[in-house]
Formats: sequence, C-alpha cells, structure tokens
Amino acid sequence: MTAPILVVDDDPIVREALTQTLELEELQVIAAGSFIEAKDHISRGFGGIILSDLRMPGRDGFYLLEYTQGIDAELPVILLTGEGDIPMAVKAMGQGAFSFLEKPCTPSELATVIARAQKARDMALENRRLKEQLETGDAAARLVFGSSKQAERLRTEVRKVARIGTEVLVTGAPGSGISKISEVIHLCSPVAKGPFGKYSSAKMIPGQFDKAVADACGGSLFLDEIQSMPMDTQFDLISLMDQNNHPRLIFGSAANLHTAVESGTLHADLYYRMDALQVRIPSLSERPEDIPVLFRHYVAQAAEQSGVKAPEVTPEVVSGLMAREWPGNTRALMSVAMRFVLGLPGEETQGGELGLAEQIAQVERSLLVEALRRHQGRASVAAMALKLPRKTMYDKLSKYRLKPEDFR
Repeated sequence: MTAPILVVDDDPIVREALTQTLELEELQVIAAGSFIEAKDHISRGFGGIILSDLRMPGRDGFYLLEYTQGIDAELPVILLTGEGDIPMAVKAMGQGAFSFLEKPCTPSELATVIARAQKARDMALENRRLKEQLETGDAAARLVFGSSKQAERLRTEVRKVARIGTEVLVTGAPGSGISKISEVIHLCSPVAKGPFGKYSSAKMIPGQFDKAVADACGGSLFLDEIQSMPMDTQFDLISLMDQNNHPRLIFGSAANLHTAVESGTLHADLYYRMDALQVRIPSLSERPEDIPVLFRHYVAQAAEQSGVKAPEVTPEVVSGLMAREWPGNTRALMSVAMRFVLGLPGEETQGGELGLAEQIAQVERSLLVEALRRHQGRASVAAMALKLPRKTMYDKLSKYRLKPEDFR
C-alpha cells in the first residue's frame, strides 16, 4: 500500500474533490477539515506527505507548516493557494514548504508535485533509518544492510549463532560478504572484545596455524575458503576442535564443500563438524529489493572515503542496477558504487540506456514482485490479480528467478 497523503482543507467540497482525484491515482488519502483534525497524524514516523489549503479559519496553512517543521523538518508540506495568494505561498516556501499549487490545479500537476514530494520523503526516511542503524543497535543491525525478509533472516541467524559460541560455517556465493558476516558474528558474540584473526586457509601450514590460534586467543579465528587448507593442517584443526581452550572458530567458503569432500581435498570429519551450525548469505538475485539500499550505503561510504560529495542516486540509476543479474554480488555492487562516486559509472548504472526489451522485462519483473508482496507470496492469487494463467505465472517466476516463499 502506498504511503498516505494527509489532505487538509476546510471546504468539504474541495476536500472531497481532492480526495477523489488522488484515489483515482490509486493513492491513499487521510482527509481532515482543520489543523486540529490533522495534527494527530503528523509525526516523525509519518511515511507520506501533507497537502494543505493555505487559507483556513483559525489555524491556517502557515500554522500547520510551522507545526510540521517543529515535528519533522523533512516532512513535505504542499500548500494550495487561491488567486492573489502567490506572494504568501512564496513566503511559505522560504519557511520550509515543499511547494505550492494554485487552485484550481489539474490532476497531472497535482500528481507530479506529489510524486516529487513523496520521493523526497522516502529518501529522507531511508537515510534516517540507515543512520539510526549505524548509531544504535548491535553489530548485526549496524553492519548487515537490507530491508528484505532475507536480510532480516540473516541478521537473526547471525545473532543466534553468535550467542551459541561453538564453531560456525559461513557460506554464500562469491562476493556475497562471507568475511564481513563472519566478523559480525564475532562482534555479536561474548568474545567481541577479544581479537578477530582473519586468514586465508590456502597456504596455512601447521606452524602458521599454531601462531594464528595463539594470536586469536580470547577472541575469534576466521579461516576463509576452508576447503583449500592443506590436509596436514586440517588434522591439526580437528585436534584443536577436540580441546576446550581455543578461540571461537568461524569457517568460510563459497565452494561446494560436499564436492570437496568427495574429491578428497576436505576431510569428511571436519566437514560434518562444520556443517552442524551454518549461516548462508543470500545472493543479491534472491533479494533484489535490497539493491537500492545497499547501493546508497556504498555510495555514501565511497564518497566519504574519497572526500567528495555523494552524487544523487536517481531512479534511472536504480533502474539500471535492478536490471542486472549481479553474479559478483555485494562486492561487485560496491565496485560500481565507487566508480559512480568518481564519475566513472559503468553500464551497470546506465538505466536510461536500456533497450526496449530490457525496460519491458524490468517493468514486468517489478509487477510480479509487487503482486507477490501484496498477496504474501501466494502465487496463484497473485496470478489472478495480474490476470495471468497459472502456467504463465510460474513460467515468468522461473524466468526472473522469483520464489513465492521469499515473500511470505
């Protein structure tokens, strides 16, 4: 459901006309006849915008604007003005109004200004949410980004395994952030104040392994690409796991470990012990709605590192990002964000240059995602809403790699 628009006008005829116009645009409306009726809906958490008449008896549009600014200066207020009120409206703009419209205005004018205001509101709330994540909460809330069900499930799993304290295996596609999630597990664990040793397993001979264990004492030891560890060291690792006085062990791998066991590169005993407690990181293709959130975070991060102002992430840029498969996952998205900040965007962010077929596919996928979300992953109900035969619906879900269960 779209965010609500708070319509404030003392004239019931005008108020009803505005409500009907907006509802025809499939927008949700909260109608109020005065400031007194409207004020209880105005809060920092209000996700929509305010559309108010400027001239009203008693507490007018200026009073409403001032009140709203005191509650949340980033909550857009659009003022409706009558003939001769333009100078007053311009004054209101100087006091923080988002925009003004002269009555009577056409539905297209109204829709255009409301769309701009809602975009500004969405961005303000998202930036606020990201900032709050960084400033408050545990490491999982601060460092594992995304608003999808998959991202929330990942944060929950990270917290759960962190508290348990035994060895854990972190898996995922290449570039999905195995090392980062492993460190978050450490930061959420009882040994968070201890050291976090991070090593590649490929060249870790027994002597180096002993030193790594000693250096991580009192903390966590992360061994990445565990299937590439020399077999002699794997035997030492198995012996260590039978003892009680060792660091928290966190293993990582983007490989198929079952295949590594069959090929003899990974000891079967080690594999089965690691596999008992596992955290799997979902790929970007499984949670496409997180792509804009992650990209904006990486852009802000890259801009800060480069000492430049972060460029605007336009809808066209987001469209280009959403149209791609992202086999490189978050690592690739991070690289694109850096190039974008430096003014060197690749084809990944050229949303406006998509061909007709890609644009149609992008729109089709978005409609499928929205239908699944609206109907809580019930594919047959979503198919009926989209007026699609069930077979066609499932063919399209397969084409776009969408799983109904991810929306439940």
